[in-house]
Amino acid sequence: MSPAGCPHVNNFKVDNWKQNLRVIYQCFVWSGSAETRKRKAKSCICHMCGAHLNRLHSCLYCVFFACFAKKHIHEHAKSKRHNLAIDLLYGGIYCFMCQDYIYDKDIEQIAKEEQRKAWKLQGIGEKYSTWEPTKRELELLRHNPKRRRITSNCTIGLRGLINLGNTCFMNCIVQALTHTPLLRDFFLSDRHKCEMQSNSCLVCEMSQLFQEFYSGHRSPHIPFRLLHLVWTHARHLAGYEQQDAHEFLIAALDVLHRHCKDDNGKKANNPNHCNCIIDQIFTGGLQSDVTCQVCHGVSTTIDPFWDISLDLPGSSTPFWPLSPGGDGSALNGESHATGATTLTDCLRRFTRPEHLGSSAKIKCSGCHSYQESTKQLTMKKLPIVACFHLKRFEHSAKLRRKITTYVSFPLELDMTPFMASSKESRMNGQYQQTVDPFNNDNKYSLFAVVNHQGTLESGHYTTFIRQHKDQWFKCDDAIITKASIKDVLDSEGYLLFYHKQFLEYE
Repeated sequence: MSPAGCPHVNNFKVDNWKQNLRVIYQCFVWSGSAETRKRKAKSCICHMCGAHLNRLHSCLYCVFFACFAKKHIHEHAKSKRHNLAIDLLYGGIYCFMCQDYIYDKDIEQIAKEEQRKAWKLQGIGEKYSTWEPTKRELELLRHNPKRRRITSNCTIGLRGLINLGNTCFMNCIVQALTHTPLLRDFFLSDRHKCEMQSNSCLVCEMSQLFQEFYSGHRSPHIPFRLLHLVWTHARHLAGYEQQDAHEFLIAALDVLHRHCKDDNGKKANNPNHCNCIIDQIFTGGLQSDVTCQVCHGVSTTIDPFWDISLDLPGSSTPFWPLSPGGDGSALNGESHATGATTLTDCLRRFTRPEHLGSSAKIKCSGCHSYQESTKQLTMKKLPIVACFHLKRFEHSAKLRRKITTYVSFPLELDMTPFMASSKESRMNGQYQQTVDPFNNDNKYSLFAVVNHQGTLESGHYTTFIRQHKDQWFKCDDAIITKASIKDVLDSEGYLLFYHKQFLEYE
């Protein structure tokens, strides 16, 4: 999108252009009310080919909808000299003279106002509607008249995956990724522009996989092409032996990250400077503070992360005594009444100061000599999707075993106590135990849980996914069954996926 603005947009700003633009946003872009959503579902078809998909755009000068992907809207613009069109999925304005999406502050203001109105009508406020159906899903539902309306018992997006021979480790991660809201919206809107050789791009295959999941078909999908591409690009996962689901998740994100490109059209080779969809959703910033024990000088580094691996009680690594009723546990509604370890306990251990000892002295920039120090990890930047890996598989020279310690995890998680800013506030004497109910920046909701049953040598992976608000389903390869919240919270837990409740409105 051009930041400099468009010289052609002024030709559009005549007569009742603001009112006309508001009508388009109200009825065909944001569609806040049930009536406007119905109108959009019935009206938004390409006036040339009759399709509902292919990135529909609306001419801003006349009532004309047409495909962008098939260039039908381009043909209309050329023949009618109507040079501006609006993307009906995202609301962006495209100029056919500039051949790019353009920015205009007046149009942006109207777009924001109408979007706020739509959110208000849906009762979701200025936040991302994690569990609302996307516009693409509504279009897909039109192909099945019996299920046009998305209801609380709608099963669109639920589809089993055939086990191709010890591939449950892949199936469980695919279920979690296909139910990640922002990732779903990206792939269902055809935003990936592939520059790789045919049939070798994992992003293209994931895009096709999302289409299969949200097509309305109920028969289990056979992900043989996905498995082949994973074997091709992550050779350490090749073969029919059982693999680790966490290892597959990191490998899949890495390959997707490498096959995406950022907004500047450059290959995403550097995770520190990338704007691809994977980094936008999953990448956070982990701050490491190393403090000299002599001069108390602090050396700070910030590293990107896709997940947080947490030690568990029962491992060979000392876990340290827990203090019941700690600030984090009380904040996240967890309880030590049953003596169970909580996710907050694991996070408190992860972010506690650790004495490095005399065998790991560092050269202090203040003392100019090697000194003992302490190291503390905190969250500098939180990702949109936070994935917590509970380290249940222990591998050492003397020991190979699975840790079955039960860890209690909440439906809603507040990461505020583990932020670098909270640490700085405590050091400055400004930290208060009281929680600001209006500060939702660091709050998350659980939407997927991956579990492992069995032993380290012989086991099986399943996934709980959240479909609508408080409706959960268990995905066991090809079999999808309804689950209760109790089933989810009582499960052992191996990978926990949390989605930010509120996103910044820009």
